[in-house]
Amino acid sequence: MSFILNRRSILQAATLLPGLALLPSSLSAAGPAAGFTHSVASGDPKVDSVVLWTRFVPTDGGTTALKVEIAADRRFIHIVSRGSASSSAMTDFCVHAYPTGLEPGRWYYYRFVAPNGETSPVGRTRTLPAGKPGKFRIGVFSCANATSGWFNAYAHAAARDDLDLIVHLGDYIYESPVDRSDALAALAKARDVQPRGEAVSLADYRLRYASYRADPGLQELHRNFPMIAMWDDHETANNSWEGGAKNHGAQDGPWDVRKAAGVRAFREWLPMRNSDYDRYQIGDLATLFRLETRLLARSKQLEIGAALFGAGDPREAIARFRDGPLADPARTMMGSTQERWLADGLADSAGGGTRWQVLAQQVIVAPTRLPKVSPAWFAPGATPSGRDQAELGAAAELADAGIPMGLDRWDGYPAARTRLLAGAAKARANLVVLSGDSHNAWAYELAHEGRPVGVEFAGHSVSSLGVEKRFAGDALTIAQDFVAANPGLKWCETSRRGYMVTILTRDAVSNDWVFLPSLDIQSTAVLDTTRLVSERSSYRLSRA
Repeated sequence: MSFILNRRSILQAATLLPGLALLPSSLSAAGPAAGFTHSVASGDPKVDSVVLWTRFVPTDGGTTALKVEIAADRRFIHIVSRGSASSSAMTDFCVHAYPTGLEPGRWYYYRFVAPNGETSPVGRTRTLPAGKPGKFRIGVFSCANATSGWFNAYAHAAARDDLDLIVHLGDYIYESPVDRSDALAALAKARDVQPRGEAVSLADYRLRYASYRADPGLQELHRNFPMIAMWDDHETANNSWEGGAKNHGAQDGPWDVRKAAGVRAFREWLPMRNSDYDRYQIGDLATLFRLETRLLARSKQLEIGAALFGAGDPREAIARFRDGPLADPARTMMGSTQERWLADGLADSAGGGTRWQVLAQQVIVAPTRLPKVSPAWFAPGATPSGRDQAELGAAAELADAGIPMGLDRWDGYPAARTRLLAGAAKARANLVVLSGDSHNAWAYELAHEGRPVGVEFAGHSVSSLGVEKRFAGDALTIAQDFVAANPGLKWCETSRRGYMVTILTRDAVSNDWVFLPSLDIQSTAVLDTTRLVSERSSYRLSRA
């Protein structure tokens, strides 16, 4: 199959590449009308503290003082801490409590008690360990679109007894209308996600969180484990950046107002402190850095189509784009303040003897190019149209010219990525990157200036559709083509949903990709599990 490169096909391919990179981008909207409406949750753990959460709506809609109790046992015979917290309409009746003085590395039980004696469900949480832990297990999630599939991944993980912490890498909610292009109409109706249109205002975002948090699997996950959560783009709007978003227009009002509404609802509904980024010490085993790559300082995403529009020779225009705007060192994902904080933190952690440095962040770091698409990528009997062939051929030409698959990832900010990896190399860190957003499963070896510097585990989504949305052909062939086209990519899977489990030991880190049904099937039956391992200081991956 051959293709002819021309300006029209290049422009069409320019609109295709970002879509290939992101692809896309029983719930009750209200839950109980009063009382403890959405169970309990905990998160943002430290060695001696944790954030506790619930939502309590009084029948009179007023402010309510709740008692908070923490115990060493499920029956609350040995209560170790008592406190109070308030519920009010100002925070959508979401309640946060911040107990301190807890012992490191311990499981605790907690509950909230209303003035009328009503008691919340009992939650379980855990502080981070001190000293020299031998093992630590992290469940890793991202991208849960309620209209694309069931949250089976949450339900499966919630029933486990071998996890120490949950990390959610973003797209905890989707702000988009329930009839978006990849929505399953019957599922959207069954789950009754509210509001039905796009979330724009504070009231919209609050209602969307209420819908998502009504999911029983998600409630159980929060009830049984502490979570470290961060936002990506869909907590505000698709492909957001510091000054706007791809899916934000003049009709949606000022961006700063919408951004503030999305952030406020996130802070209300998640058991997190109000820090935009933070670090967590897991004894001398690992330092986990929670990054913010969306709203604080991210430069606007580039669009190659705009660079090519009206240009002369498309090859020359591509080269100018690649070597000019794309390579601009001023472009940033995190901003200079957070970059310095991270570089200093990596040096402090590695220099202090901590064995692993883990970055929990939103989008894929490793370079990723789109392979040439073969007929095997399409479902049996599906024949790509002439337009499809022209677009895919042009996309392959862009990839050959050095244009990455997704400009919303770190690929769209290569100078910023270089600074990040240079910091890790200088610190002699044992770098492990956890990434979300792509909706598919990827395992990379990371390099800086030709030398290995770390590994990256990128997670498949809870329910959002990935590469298979457009290419429903042979998944094994698609994966093999991606690996062949990308030297740092050691394994991928592009067709199934689920979650990851990252297991840190003193001498190795391993990552399990757990695959479960989604779409229109409610089931926690595991379809498959893949594990890759990296020995400490090897910066290499191998199959377990």
